[in-house]
Amino acid sequence: MATALVDLYGLGSSNFDQFVLDDNYRPSDGEEFMGAEQRAYFLRKLKDWKESIVVESRATMAQLQVDSMREPDVADRASSETDWSIELRTRDRQRKLIAKIDSAIRRLYAGEYGYCDVSGEPISIGRLDARPIATMTLEAQERHERNEKVSRDD
Repeated sequence: MATALVDLYGLGSSNFDQFVLDDNYRPSDGEEFMGAEQRAYFLRKLKDWKESIVVESRATMAQLQVDSMREPDVADRASSETDWSIELRTRDRQRKLIAKIDSAIRRLYAGEYGYCDVSGEPISIGRLDARPIATMTLEAQERHERNEKVSRDD
């Protein structure tokens, strides 16, 4: 496993990627921030998330190849094409999400995961648990979104 991570992320092995966690483990604020247990937990969470996206994507592609989009009725055909268009847009968003997941895994190995890109402060465990690809604290994200809204309004 470590070899695959070295190849995929270009990073050497660390202790946390070999850490065995209890299935019921949940990080808490009382622990060392981004210690081995927390890093192992988020690595597992990110890898599981990525794997589920890849499995869904493969299923979609297999279904696309099986379904013949040749319904005899024009309305049925249009409906099917709309459904597949929506599904393909969803898969494209998930493709972009995989890139963010890979980036989060690289940050884990680099020791940068869990810290805000803007302020350098730790991102809350609750926020990371809810959105493991978060790169900003909630406050920094809100400021960023307010500034983005103001610049769009101009």
